[in-house]
Amino acid sequence: MCFSAEASYTAAAILLPMGGFAIRRAYQTDRKYLPISALPLFFGLQQLAEGLVWTSGQLVDRAWVENFSLIYMFFSWLAWPVWVPFSTYFLEPCRRRYVYLVFSILGGMLGAVQYFPYFAHEGWLNTRFLSRAIVYDGTVIFDFIMRREFTYVIYLFVIIAPLLSSSNRRVNIFGLLISAVVIAVYLFFRYAYISFFCIGGALMSLYLVYMIYIDTAGHRLGDATEDDSAIKQRSPA
Repeated sequence: MCFSAEASYTAAAILLPMGGFAIRRAYQTDRKYLPISALPLFFGLQQLAEGLVWTSGQLVDRAWVENFSLIYMFFSWLAWPVWVPFSTYFLEPCRRRYVYLVFSILGGMLGAVQYFPYFAHEGWLNTRFLSRAIVYDGTVIFDFIMRREFTYVIYLFVIIAPLLSSSNRRVNIFGLLISAVVIAVYLFFRYAYISFFCIGGALMSLYLVYMIYIDTAGHRLGDATEDDSAIKQRSPA
């Protein structure tokens, strides 16, 4: 979490087991929820990485600060704009699914173009420590062709639009929660927007655990396995 190493580790300690529970629940009941059930776990891993950024900073080890910052930014630039629309894809009727794949591909292109140059250009990712926040700053490659605000608008659109346009009402609610985080970060936390946006998203992802539990409440544990067995039995030898 952006406030301290202890806060980041605490967030990870909550999100990782909750994410594991959500994945297990989805696997046993309705596997179309498996991709989206992984989001709390991924957020937990990102918070763990930020805790290690804090710890490395306290030890004044710039090499490890950079390494763990790269892990943190992998989730920010690549995981979220790819995985969020990808996970929504599995919850949609067949006639609508292709739209979410387009979002996922667009997110992958945007994230890859920004993330991978970090490895080739020293100083493109700059991690700065404030008293109660971490600032991940540096070069955004699209700065050469458009204002940085436009890059962030595209980034947020790729993440939020699939959630708000989903046919699942509870996924829409998650999209609204993420939108609320964006507004709060814009109004109050612009000085460390990446860190605050990610912790806000991490906290909101706990709603997904509730969503998966409620949406699969009518399923018996093991239904997904039984469905797979039934399909195999109907298949010709």
